[in-house]
Amino acid sequence: MRAIDPERPGGPEVLTVVERPVPTPQNGEVLIKVAAAGVNRPDVLQRKGGYPPPPGAPSIPGLEVSGEVVAAVGLAEEALVGQPVCALIPGGGYAEYALAHAGSCLIVPEALTMVEAAAMPETLFTVWINLFERAFAAEGDTVLVHGGTSGIGTMAIALAGLFGLRIFVTCGSDEKCARARELGADLAFNYRTQDWVAEVREATGGRGVQAVIDMVGGDYVPRNLQCLADEGRHVSIAVQGGATATVPLFEIMRRRLTLTGSTLRPRPASFKQLVADELDRMVWPHVRAGRLKPVIDATFPLAQAAEAHARMEAGAHVGKIVLTI
Repeated sequence: MRAIDPERPGGPEVLTVVERPVPTPQNGEVLIKVAAAGVNRPDVLQRKGGYPPPPGAPSIPGLEVSGEVVAAVGLAEEALVGQPVCALIPGGGYAEYALAHAGSCLIVPEALTMVEAAAMPETLFTVWINLFERAFAAEGDTVLVHGGTSGIGTMAIALAGLFGLRIFVTCGSDEKCARARELGADLAFNYRTQDWVAEVREATGGRGVQAVIDMVGGDYVPRNLQCLADEGRHVSIAVQGGATATVPLFEIMRRRLTLTGSTLRPRPASFKQLVADELDRMVWPHVRAGRLKPVIDATFPLAQAAEAHARMEAGAHVGKIVLTI
């Protein structure tokens, strides 16, 4: 099969098409003939050598795919053969065929194109786990999400609208802020020109937000804590701005704040199956009804994976970048 499987770390230019064996499913797995694959920030980090695949995962990048199940191992898994699915996978998406644990697959409804379906799993699993399970966001809460026009940010805006949250976001330009508001953000702050801590405090009457989803880390963390209401929850999901932070411990104690975080890729298949089951019950009805779709920024054929990564690293995209196979 054709695949992207760099032999060494480097810039986007290492993403060239090579030939690799079609993988063989093991018990509990399905083989997907890939129609499209989402491009995500961890793919870029892996390409640069800073985010190696977890044990047992393929070296081929790509954490989410859509396509048709063409083979399976296991009685329950065989029921998926012939079905259009999208799946969260630990790697291997930049290829004509990819393996997935059957439990992490979701049936693609008619309301989604295969490109849209490929752009769903990584951001949907991530936002659901962190916003609703770790931050305990509930109807009526106000939340702050950084990176408002990223794949994560645009999915958070969409889910906030469906589940009754008020959502504030930060973006890197006035144009992106305007786009975030068009997508449904209640407020959007330009982090280059605005004091977003002061803006959040003013917008909430000094009370603060119930939760912050942070992908920056570093010096954002103590500033995020200033945005939280008493009993607020801070969830770290990436460290693009730094992996360490200095925080005011007594303030955390006095205001009963919660600091938590998570990573998704290394979690076991059993955990991802539990999340997929919950998404199938809670979110997928909205998908089937056409009420939830990802924001697609651009698509590139597999052979132009380098251009897809270059676009992501340039930071001008809004929503998801997808490879078509």
